[in-house]
Amino acid sequence: MTTELQEMPEQGEIVLATVTKVMDHGAYVSLDEYDDIQGFLHISEIAPGWIRSINRFVKDGEKKVLLVKKVNLGRGDIDLSLKQVSKDQKKQKLKEVKKFEKGKTLLQNVKERAKLSDDEIDELEDTIFSKFDSVYDAFVEIGRNGIDAVSELKISQKTATAIEEVCSKIKLPSVEIRGIMEITNNSANGIETIKKVLLDSIKKDSTVHITYLGAPKYRLSITSQDFKTAEKALKPIISEIQRSIEKKKGSFKFSREVSKKTRD
Repeated sequence: MTTELQEMPEQGEIVLATVTKVMDHGAYVSLDEYDDIQGFLHISEIAPGWIRSINRFVKDGEKKVLLVKKVNLGRGDIDLSLKQVSKDQKKQKLKEVKKFEKGKTLLQNVKERAKLSDDEIDELEDTIFSKFDSVYDAFVEIGRNGIDAVSELKISQKTATAIEEVCSKIKLPSVEIRGIMEITNNSANGIETIKKVLLDSIKKDSTVHITYLGAPKYRLSITSQDFKTAEKALKPIISEIQRSIEKKKGSFKFSREVSKKTRD
């Protein structure tokens, strides 16, 4: 999603809109990403089946994710649909909007720190979009890998310094995968053996966290920037712990739990 908004949306596009007027046969909305131009949501496109009260589904001032069903460029009419928007489409659109709003805030922070003009910040935004899908994605990349991650964009030193300062305060998105380890060792010093193996694992990788749940269960979690990276890190850690435990005549079992995003 870019800040250069088209004059009219395209048919089939998913848009964010604000309900401005609810009537018996439908609702008028303003399209947030298109300078608040007006569109119409007919009652037949609000929900499947017969609608007893339209106000159960749309209310003045509400934000709605809608599908552009038809655009009449000549008359400037935009017909929209709520019922044809899937849950995944709604989720993806809201995610894009959230990223866009975060990007606007980040650019404003850079503008203030570097004392940039409106034209300079617009130029910076265009430069960022030449490589990234969103300003937020660019700042996350810089937050993780430093300003060298965008060295080819030829950003001025003053602006680059401001970007680095802003990025240092970003809470980077991350994911967590975790599972339950069942570990036993019946030798005289079994507890100390288990404790040492687990502490060694934590020392080797700062993304690994182990919580004691009560014998013989321990929760292992790994936090990373994405699920693919986390999964790649999990296998060798589990293998190393299992190998060390079984080498000391203990038993080991691992069961996965539901993974989750910790920030986005």
